[in-house]
Amino acid sequence: MGVAIRTAGEGDRELVTRLLDEAFHNDPVSVWVFPDAAHRRAKHPGLMGMFTEVVLAEGRIDITEDGTACALWLSVPADAGHADDGPVQLREAVDPDNERVELIGRLTAGIHPAGRAHEYLWMIGVAPERQGEGLGTALVRSVLDRCDREGLPAYLEASNAHSRRLYERLGFDLTGRPLDLPDGPRMWPMWREPQPERGA
Repeated sequence: MGVAIRTAGEGDRELVTRLLDEAFHNDPVSVWVFPDAAHRRAKHPGLMGMFTEVVLAEGRIDITEDGTACALWLSVPADAGHADDGPVQLREAVDPDNERVELIGRLTAGIHPAGRAHEYLWMIGVAPERQGEGLGTALVRSVLDRCDREGLPAYLEASNAHSRRLYERLGFDLTGRPLDLPDGPRMWPMWREPQPERGA
C-alpha cells in the first residue's frame, strides 16, 4: 500500500496522545475505565499521555508520515518481571479516585506471557476519519516483518471484536483465556509466532 512510516520522537508527544485519545475514546475498555462521558473527556487524554510517555521512554512508537496513525511497541525480554507499582503510579497520576485505572494495568499484567522475549503491541491508534484504510495494518506489518526476520514472537491484547479479527488476519492466535473485566467488556490476549516463510 506504500504507507510511509517513521519513528516518533519527543516532538510527537502531543500528536500521539491526541491520536490515541481520539481512537480509543469510545473503545469498550476506555468506556469501562471511565463510564461517565464527561469524566472520560476530562481524564482519558491524561491516561493516553501517560501511555505515550512510557513508550517514548522505554519502547518505540511508529507513526505514519501524515500523522494519522501510530503504534506503540515494547520489546519484552525473556526474563521480564511485572512492575508492581506501575498501575498504582498510573492511577495516582491520572485519576486517583478511579480504581479501574489501576485495575486494568494489574489484570493485563497478570495475563501477559512470560519466559520468551517478544514484541508487545501495547496500543495502535488511527484517527477516526482514517479508520478502515489499512493504516493500522501497515503499521503492524512493518514490525511483524522484522519479527519474522529475527525469529521473534509478538503479543497483544485485543480490546474489541473488530481489532481481534484484524489481528487474526495478521497471524495472531488467541492464547490462554480471554480476560473478562469485572462488570465490563472482554479482552483477548493474542500471540503470534514468527513466520519466516512470509517474506520468502
